[in-house]
Amino acid sequence: MTILGIESSCDECSVALVADGTQLLSQVVATQVEYHRPYKGVVPEIASRKHTEWIFDVYRQCLQEADMSAEQIDGIAVTCRPGLVGSLLVGASFAKGLAFALEKPLIGVDHILAHLYAPHLECELEYPFLGVLLSGGHTLIARVEGYDEVEVVGATIDDAVGEAFDKVAGYFNLGYPGGIEIDRRARMGDARAYGFPAPRLHKGDHLFDVSYSGLKTAVVNQREQFRDPAYEASIENICAAFEKAAVEMLVSRVLKAAERYKLSTVVAGGGVAANTYFRQALAREPGLRVVLPSLSLCTDNGAMVAALGYEYLSRGRRSELDLDVSARTPGFRRAYP
Repeated sequence: MTILGIESSCDECSVALVADGTQLLSQVVATQVEYHRPYKGVVPEIASRKHTEWIFDVYRQCLQEADMSAEQIDGIAVTCRPGLVGSLLVGASFAKGLAFALEKPLIGVDHILAHLYAPHLECELEYPFLGVLLSGGHTLIARVEGYDEVEVVGATIDDAVGEAFDKVAGYFNLGYPGGIEIDRRARMGDARAYGFPAPRLHKGDHLFDVSYSGLKTAVVNQREQFRDPAYEASIENICAAFEKAAVEMLVSRVLKAAERYKLSTVVAGGGVAANTYFRQALAREPGLRVVLPSLSLCTDNGAMVAALGYEYLSRGRRSELDLDVSARTPGFRRAYP
C-alpha cells in the first residue's frame, strides 16, 4: 500500500508518500519560519493562511518527485490532532477533498503517535519501548506498547521544553527558531559558567515529570545569582548552561523511567530531539538502545503521518468524510509509579 501523508498541525506544510509503512518514496516540506520570525513565534492566522496557499503545490511536487499519479495512491492519512485548529482544518479539508475525488480511503491520525512512529521509517523496532516526545508544544515520556497504544509515565507540569528554549532565545534576541540558535551558541560556550537549578518536584506521582518554568525564570531574571565569577558572562555560556540544565533534567527522568519499567530501547521524536546535547547525552548511556530519527524526521513531517496511516488502513480502519480536528489530543492513559 502506498499512503499519502499530510501534516499541517502547526507551521510546517508537508506531504509525503510512503509504501508499506516503511519505504519513503518522496517528501516535501514547506517551512514558514521566515513569516513567523518577526514575531518570535508561530502566529496561528499566518500559519493557516500559508497552508491554504501552499498545500496544493506541495502535494503536486510530492507526486512529481515520486513519479506517481494521484490514481496510484492507495490511501490518504492526515493529522487531525493536536495542533492549531486553523492549520489542521486546511490539511484535513484538503485530505477529505482528495479522498472523495479519488475514491480512496481516509484516516485521521494523532500527531503525537505519528512522532513516536517516525523511527520505523529508518529502522526495525520491536514493542514495547520507552517513547520520548520533545517539541514546542509537547514534552512527554511514555511506555509505547504498540503503534496506537501509549501510556504516559512522565510529562511537563508547565512549559514544554521547546517552548522554554524559544522563550529564553526570544528574551536574549537570539532569533527564531530559538532552539536551533541556542544549540549553535551552546557549542561555543562553557556550561560551567552557571549552575542553574533543577526543579524540586514532589515525589510519588511526579517521579518522571519535568518542569521548565522555574529554569526559564532563573535564566532570564536571576542568572547572576547562579554565575561562577571565574567564567565570563557571555551569551554563549548562558546558552550552554541553560541547555545542560534543561537536557540533563529530562535525560535523568528518561533513564529512571527506562529502569523502572525495564525497557532497554528509548525512542525520541519531535523538534527538540534534534538537539546536539540531548542526542549525545542519551547515546553515551551503556546498555541502552537509543533510536533517534534523522533530523528531517524529528520536525513535523508528512512521512510520519503516512507511515502511521498505513498501520490503520492496512487493518481496515477508516475515517469518514466528516472527520473533525481538535486542538488537543483526547488524552492517553496516565501511569503513576
